[in-house]
Amino acid sequence: MGRPQGRSRGRSSNSRKHSYPREARISETVREVVAEELLRIDDDRLAFVSITAIDVDAEMNRGIVYFDSLQGPEGDAQILAAFSHYRKQLQSAIATQVHARRTPILEFRPDDAIRAAARIDEVLRNDPMHTRNLSDDTE
Repeated sequence: MGRPQGRSRGRSSNSRKHSYPREARISETVREVVAEELLRIDDDRLAFVSITAIDVDAEMNRGIVYFDSLQGPEGDAQILAAFSHYRKQLQSAIATQVHARRTPILEFRPDDAIRAAARIDEVLRNDPMHTRNLSDDTE
């Protein structure tokens, strides 16, 4: 009686633990590490910067860090310069905390999707037809 001894032929319970791809888990972990490290960096250029996403390739060769800030596109040049200055420090923090064979080389880009959504929202708020339809719905 009881369970048979030996290995099961199906997938191990450990492999079923994660329901999303390895790249997504790594990207999210790297995003958390970079965001935490930014809190430790005392640089006014990075004061109001948010890390919105990080795309790490499957081999962990490259990681694209997407950011947004309250400064908008006008502040991108200063923010990119600051990220360039702290890139090695951020990669070192990733290597220390992620415990992977490789640490991705980080590349920084403004998150255009966030900015496009903000522009669409602004256009809709300023559209007289849209605001008229909203006021009609409340009556």
